[in-house]
Amino acid sequence: MFTITDRAIDKAKEILVVEGKSDWGLRIFCAGESCCGPSFGLDINEEPAIGDQVFEKNGLKVFLEQVAFEKLFGMQLDYYDDGQRAGFILTGGAPSCSSSDCSSCS
Repeated sequence: MFTITDRAIDKAKEILVVEGKSDWGLRIFCAGESCCGPSFGLDINEEPAIGDQVFEKNGLKVFLEQVAFEKLFGMQLDYYDDGQRAGFILTGGAPSCSSSDCSSCS
């Protein structure tokens, strides 16, 4: 199962409001593969694409591309802000690269 934290939901809803698209949804898609596994992208869309899995949590519409839906099993989307850096992050599941050097995969 793929989950989204309340912190990530709140931030995504905040972004949608700022963009003037509060009735749109957050789309998560597989952006490609590397030796370290899949990479994912986030976007805001008015409607899901054909084949997307659609769900809503705490008022946020989420569209999951079918490939991403399959690869995100066991993962969680969260939002972090440590005062210096902020952004969405996926946790759990398979390890990911910390750099473009695939020898860093573990």
